[in-house]
Amino acid sequence: MTIRKLLGTLYVQVLIAIALGIVIGHYWPQVGIDLKPLGDGFIKLIKMIIGPIIFCTVVSGITSMHDVKQVGRVGGKALLYFEVVSSIALLIGLLAAHALHPGAGFNIDVKTLDTSAIAGFVGQAQHGEGVTGFLLHVIPTTFFEAFSQGEILPVLFVSVLFGIALVMVGEKGRPLVGIINQASEVFFRIVGIISRVAPIGAFGAIAFTIGKYGLGSLLPLLKLIGTFYLTAFIFVACVLGSIARYAGFSIFKLLAYIKAELLIVLGTSSSESALPQLIQKLESLGASKGVVGIVVPTGYTFNLDGTNIYMTLAVLFLAQATNIDLTLEQQLTLLAVAMLTSKGAGAVVGAGFVALAASLAVVPTVPVAAMVLILGVDRFMAECRSLTNIIGNAVAALVVAAWEGELDRSKMAPIALKRGRHARAAAKLSAE
Repeated sequence: MTIRKLLGTLYVQVLIAIALGIVIGHYWPQVGIDLKPLGDGFIKLIKMIIGPIIFCTVVSGITSMHDVKQVGRVGGKALLYFEVVSSIALLIGLLAAHALHPGAGFNIDVKTLDTSAIAGFVGQAQHGEGVTGFLLHVIPTTFFEAFSQGEILPVLFVSVLFGIALVMVGEKGRPLVGIINQASEVFFRIVGIISRVAPIGAFGAIAFTIGKYGLGSLLPLLKLIGTFYLTAFIFVACVLGSIARYAGFSIFKLLAYIKAELLIVLGTSSSESALPQLIQKLESLGASKGVVGIVVPTGYTFNLDGTNIYMTLAVLFLAQATNIDLTLEQQLTLLAVAMLTSKGAGAVVGAGFVALAASLAVVPTVPVAAMVLILGVDRFMAECRSLTNIIGNAVAALVVAAWEGELDRSKMAPIALKRGRHARAAAKLSAE
């Protein structure tokens, strides 16, 4: 590959942009801070198109199944997978904190902390109304409000209803299905146009993060950051890697296949910024449009592996840093609470921090005020949360597709394992 052709690829451009952003933010911090609108603008462009993309993808996927029962079966399998893997992620975060003790030695007196910096996050967390509030929030006031608010779950809700209704209408609805499929092609073409400015968005976002918080802010909490990144890597390599191997593909080949999307997420700290491209790539790997259309958008709310690891690890870190001992019962309660509060953490920057505040509010043994300790480095951990989330959703879509028998393995050459016992296990999974 020539240098010119290499520089023309999106992932290389994003990689160069990230490197330049780090340099600008480190040596000219005020310039880096002033570049924040570039990152914000790119994320707004993506959020602008997310609603229509999800609607068209979900509706097209459901109508391609021609069977409401299959829609329910795929959704049920996806939710079962999400809950099992999310529970493992929460548990691994807890175990990592116990094994590595990232908060040991801080000896912080909570009374001496200035909590004014986290007041906004705590306020957002307190606006929640538990499970009932979460469920009611799924239902928009009007059909079009779901799209105007730009939140994934309400859009997913109306999309599923619309898709199921179209299937029930039958042949009369076929012309409308054709229009939606054509609209989908237009929206994905818009995504292609927006993707061309991804390097600019990544450049602005990274420059702002480094300029505002500085590389020096990492040093006092380097052990926490290192523990989180190491734990996330182990989770991806071992847990998701084992699941992928059983389904007949390599986790590392999958990471190489979606490298451009991962770099966009790394630059913007938002897994939402790569959702449309991820949908296209998973369909190219042989996962059916119906399965991808249901699993990926749902996973962006219910399958947040990186956020789950962060939640339990961060709470244990704060407890260790403030010399608070949590009983086994309190830790198990934390697991249950985090399973719920993480569902609203979504894919946007800062949402994981709000979910953490919500968890601490329910498990008050560790004071919410202690969160000020990690405020300065939360942005540096947001990249890892988002990367782990998007990888988890990519694996989930392929596994559920295989489980449902909706995975065309002839298209999986870029990520497939060599033939052998793992191929036989994959064939067994597809047959179940």
